[in-house]
Amino acid sequence: MKEEKSALRGRFEAGLAPEAEKFIASISFDKRLFREDILGSIAHAKMLQKLGILSPQEADLIIQGLSSIQEEIERGEFVFREDLEDIHMNIEARLYEKIGEIAGKLHTARSRNDQIALDMRLFVKRAIKEIQKAIRELQKSLLELAEKNMEVIMPGFTHLQHAQPVLFAHYLLAYFEMLQRDKERFEDAFRRTDVLPLGSGALAGVSFPVDREFLAQILGFSRISRNSIDAVSDRDFIIEFQSASAITIMHLSRLAEELVLWSSPEFGFVEIDDAYAAGSSIMPQKKNPDVAELVRAKSGRIFGNLLGILTVMKGLPLSYNRDLQEDKEGLFDTFDNLLLALKVMRGIVQTLKVNKEKMEEVLRRDSFILATDIADYLVRKGVPFREAHQITAEIVRYALKEGKDLLSLSLDEYKRFSERFEEDVLKLDFRTSAALRDVAGGTAPGRVEEALEEAWRILREEEGGGG
Repeated sequence: MKEEKSALRGRFEAGLAPEAEKFIASISFDKRLFREDILGSIAHAKMLQKLGILSPQEADLIIQGLSSIQEEIERGEFVFREDLEDIHMNIEARLYEKIGEIAGKLHTARSRNDQIALDMRLFVKRAIKEIQKAIRELQKSLLELAEKNMEVIMPGFTHLQHAQPVLFAHYLLAYFEMLQRDKERFEDAFRRTDVLPLGSGALAGVSFPVDREFLAQILGFSRISRNSIDAVSDRDFIIEFQSASAITIMHLSRLAEELVLWSSPEFGFVEIDDAYAAGSSIMPQKKNPDVAELVRAKSGRIFGNLLGILTVMKGLPLSYNRDLQEDKEGLFDTFDNLLLALKVMRGIVQTLKVNKEKMEEVLRRDSFILATDIADYLVRKGVPFREAHQITAEIVRYALKEGKDLLSLSLDEYKRFSERFEEDVLKLDFRTSAALRDVAGGTAPGRVEEALEEAWRILREEEGGGG
């Protein structure tokens, strides 16, 4: 392996200082790219054979050697060496040990610059598909919970104050929509990640007639990069992945916050299953929503990873700079934590207990949540909305002063404020309020059923198309 180190240190008489060697080594984290690196090297070997640079026997020997290295790594038998810096050199050194000098032919028409760009794109493509799948699974759980609770009605909120009655299923479908947008963002990011950089060399392309279309085909890329300088220095696809991940974890954090609030005694709307809760070290009665709280906290970590890669990239001149080594740890951390957050949120939703009675009790305690319906009632009777709004505000003020709620007011009391009130005003309640919102996207039961059917159709269509 001394030969390999001298190849990289070619013009230098001395080796790196020990602390510098440790500082620039990336093997501690980029070793998880071994599958992508070997996949790219096998494809490169096949292309070199196609060009006649490798004989069929040499290509077979290299491919067999690479495959056996992958098996060693997967079995945990491979010894990663920090002095070899990165995953590329560790694999190449082991290949030398296995097959001898023929291993040196593999790096023909390739640089570590386009090699790592390829590895990262292969990783991000796989990561996107795994995240999209996990989002779909969470969406399914939300839809299943909505289906089980189609009759449940709850107070909707603005400013965390009671606003209007809504179906619980309608509330859940709001998160389905957020997650749907997240999948679309990842799909859009996938399209720009799906570009083959191999063949760009260090920055200027290579002096061999490499068949990049052939490489793209066997590696599963839809197109090749158009500019070699851009191809080795571009990390936009990582930034996009981090950005889409940051928005997704923000949505999960919002859902987690709802569940933390709703599971508190002050709300009591839901109960989180014991499998996703924790106790207190001092208060034996406590059941803490620790898992949801940690999902909420992960947002700060993932936001930080996005800011980290943006900061790395903001001042880099073209083309490749060693700064780009810092693109990996944040990416891996975001992927790992977002994937796990999606899975635990799915578990929380799947096992969530919904307290229908408590939700409706809260509605009964605060009938003023029907105030907008009173104003709309007057509008339907011909009163201009601003006037109807003022009349309703006076009714609310009167009821509060008298210690009454809207449901207990008599027709005579309503008529004190407007002669437009008739007997039918007494029929207003929480369910009629929801039913009145019979518009596309509204909370009327029929509309929510339609939305639920459409959501299932979307998921079935995606799974059928493999997206």
